[in-house]
Amino acid sequence: MAIRIRSRFHAGGRERTLAELASVVAMLSWKLAIESIQRMRQAKFDIDLGRPYFDYVVETMAFHAHYADRVAFEKLSAEQRGEFTSALAKRMAEAIEDNADMLLAATDPGACRRRFIEVFNAAGADYAGYGVDEKGPDFGFRRACASRVREGMPERDRNWVYDQVMEIEVPEGVMAIKKTLDGLFGGGEEKPRRAREGLSGE
Repeated sequence: MAIRIRSRFHAGGRERTLAELASVVAMLSWKLAIESIQRMRQAKFDIDLGRPYFDYVVETMAFHAHYADRVAFEKLSAEQRGEFTSALAKRMAEAIEDNADMLLAATDPGACRRRFIEVFNAAGADYAGYGVDEKGPDFGFRRACASRVREGMPERDRNWVYDQVMEIEVPEGVMAIKKTLDGLFGGGEEKPRRAREGLSGE
């Protein structure tokens, strides 16, 4: 008997494609990244406008994309997961490019988009060995995120960034994204487990 694979998901009374769902998550991630910067600044971390601001947004959204990919791994078929995560990375890159003037004073057209894809792909290698369960990313996953964020921080802040990112910033983002994905994909529906495959944003 043929197995029916969903390619469209009901939301708000109509069907949405995986690309549309990815766009919802990408816009949420952008908002969460800006809110995270505000909390970091309130905690006295120096994240100035310009390159530090840009780097933080890019790293935060790349982390969100990889976490969302792990959720998609549990909820979708291999083909659907690949379609969703690729669309998500590309939509995040577009959001960053659309706000290039806010992030960096002067950039070549497409430079911000390309940089996000580079970071997304590089982060995938750093996060590949770590796991996610119903509580969210494991310790290694969260620490790897903090380590990547640390590289863009001023020297005086680097020793203190781990606790802030691992205990506050990551959980805040994960909670919001998981709630959204459960609503989009269906919280109680899981597919059989299988080996994960690598993904690239392009």
